[in-house]
Amino acid sequence: MSAPLDAALPAAAAPTPLRVVVNRVIFRGMLFGSGLIAIGLYRFSRPAAWRFAKQQARLLMRLCGVRMRVRGLDQLGPGPYIFTPNHQSHFDIAALLGLLPGITRFAAKREMFAEPILGAVLRTMGMVPIDRDDPAASIERLQRVTLDGGSLVIFPEGTRSRDGALLPFRKGAFVAALQLGVPLVPVVCKGTTAVMPKGKYLSIVPGEVEICVLAPIPTAGLGYDDRDRLRDLVRSRIAAELAAPPVASPARAA
Repeated sequence: MSAPLDAALPAAAAPTPLRVVVNRVIFRGMLFGSGLIAIGLYRFSRPAAWRFAKQQARLLMRLCGVRMRVRGLDQLGPGPYIFTPNHQSHFDIAALLGLLPGITRFAAKREMFAEPILGAVLRTMGMVPIDRDDPAASIERLQRVTLDGGSLVIFPEGTRSRDGALLPFRKGAFVAALQLGVPLVPVVCKGTTAVMPKGKYLSIVPGEVEICVLAPIPTAGLGYDDRDRLRDLVRSRIAAELAAPPVASPARAA
């Protein structure tokens, strides 16, 4: 059984009601304001739009009093990769966008693309809509991203955990990695449950979050029959990291 997500991080002090309200305003304002600016930038320069989006994600963390640490980036080359993080909170997305290197497009539920502002941002930045009723079309969209040199972020749990325990993994990310021949990179998000609990989308609580990038797992030469083994391997590595004691080695702060 995996340990709760926040076991390795100190408990944050209870925020004041005013701080929660201020963070909610910051989050909402930056989500829509920065998104619209990124759409405009993308028309002129895709690299500039991605740099801006990543900078804004890191700025959001700082303004909301969230201390970020990342370790394991030295294990990565130029990519592309399929990153497979555990999913505890909406805040995972901001943390991964801000801290993972390069162009990192997220696979997201098709329904999210129907929202007016958010959908426009997702489409402009090349995020990938996942249609569970048409997996072949979803794989084709994922393939276009990797052919373009970008990496993908796919949450193998498929939804956020309510209590911090690691959920069962679905096979989609691993089938995609095998079909695309792209290495899998397990990623562990720690502390995001406390920062933005499920059911409190706009409420960010100051605290500490750590992103742990684990060693890439090659998929070249493997076939469809390896999907279950890869799924179980990635899940076991993430579960082991969640259960591990805090690491004292230096980690880069955001």
